[in-house]
Amino acid sequence: MAIKRCAIVITGASGDLAHKKLIPALDVLYSRNEICDSCIVVGTGRKPFTDEEFRRSFHVSEKFAQRIYYHQFFSGLKDFIESKGEFSRIVIFFALPPVAYETTARNLYEEGFRNGVSIVIEKPFGYDLQSAKKLDKELSSCFNESQIFRIDHYLAKEAVQNIMVFRFSNPLFYPVWNSRFIESIQINAVEQATITQRGAYFDSAGIIRDMIQNHLLQLLALLTMEAPVSLNAEDIRIQKINLLKTVSIEECFRYQYEGYKLENGVDSDSDTETLAEMKLKINNFRWATTPVYIRTGKAVHRTGTEIGVKFKEVPKILYNEKGKLDQNKVIFKIQPAEGIVVDISTRAPGTESEINRSFMNYCMRDNYSGFIPEAYQRLLMDVLKGDHTLFVSAAETEVSWQLLDNILDKGELTLYKKGSLPAGKTDASWIDFDKYSNLCMY
Repeated sequence: MAIKRCAIVITGASGDLAHKKLIPALDVLYSRNEICDSCIVVGTGRKPFTDEEFRRSFHVSEKFAQRIYYHQFFSGLKDFIESKGEFSRIVIFFALPPVAYETTARNLYEEGFRNGVSIVIEKPFGYDLQSAKKLDKELSSCFNESQIFRIDHYLAKEAVQNIMVFRFSNPLFYPVWNSRFIESIQINAVEQATITQRGAYFDSAGIIRDMIQNHLLQLLALLTMEAPVSLNAEDIRIQKINLLKTVSIEECFRYQYEGYKLENGVDSDSDTETLAEMKLKINNFRWATTPVYIRTGKAVHRTGTEIGVKFKEVPKILYNEKGKLDQNKVIFKIQPAEGIVVDISTRAPGTESEINRSFMNYCMRDNYSGFIPEAYQRLLMDVLKGDHTLFVSAAETEVSWQLLDNILDKGELTLYKKGSLPAGKTDASWIDFDKYSNLCMY
């Protein structure tokens, strides 16, 4: 059903997020008739624009541009929206620095935005456990939890949504998804780029806050949680929270690439990590003896995000008498190419017992030719529908911060060269993810 009679407000509307992500995503949704003519988009901010000046700053269809308006500051914003028609719902997107969230929520509340209003905020949701609790308290003093949508754009990636389907709809894998059969779980999220233009933000955060606290712990929860009783957003959240409460960090090592301190916006004495490696333990019956390894960082040799599930070795008999047979693996390719790879052993044709590695691939680009929404298109549509499934709750953010609170900004830094992946310090026998990097590529 197309969305009708909704006012979409973008605060900080002259910034990059509105121009690069939000307005283009809404333009696509409008062109696909998922948003009706009875909906409007209102930008607001400190800069003065006429409606026409504001519209001309975006590369959108002429018809959609006529649904875009601008109002300077918050004062009178509610009356301005009401002057454009009757709307059953108002969605307000905070395209602002996180430091402005609390003040913005209070200003909107005092302006009269209360019932029938939803607010959408981007990560980071706080800086540590204490600040996350403070932020949640301030937001909840103005809006209840059902009105707050916390975006983690990783959750909107098609490959991430496929994790639950893979686990819970395939009896081939569901019975072996536990410590009895799985040796280790490995999450690898690396990037060739440096911090580029994000120096000031990144230096105050670091890779643990930027990637692990939100994106990668969410991936871990989806991969290892118990089956929810339904696909209702709250039932899924309950299982993710239950899983995250059982996780503990056994080891954490921090690294920094050479030349990081010379980047724009970075303190010359910075001890911020640009790469981190962790060993975690899940303290429940399903996963108690299966270690989890997380590695994420910038300025390495390639870009890619993958989850590797490594199965235990077969006994040293038959084809594995010498104990050299590679283990089976399931590789979830999250980006840049989406897909699932099952790595198995097969007999080489024309030989008596020579074993080859064979890949059984599901590549999204090859298996689906229809429209695949970009992450913000999916997230915005879900907000307009009021669907919280792909959004993070206050309880999830707080339990994630609680897990990391004791290791943030602690431990010595090891330098590594740009363009290289430093040798790990945990006991992980890391999957060679590079071997799978070309699979499913466009």
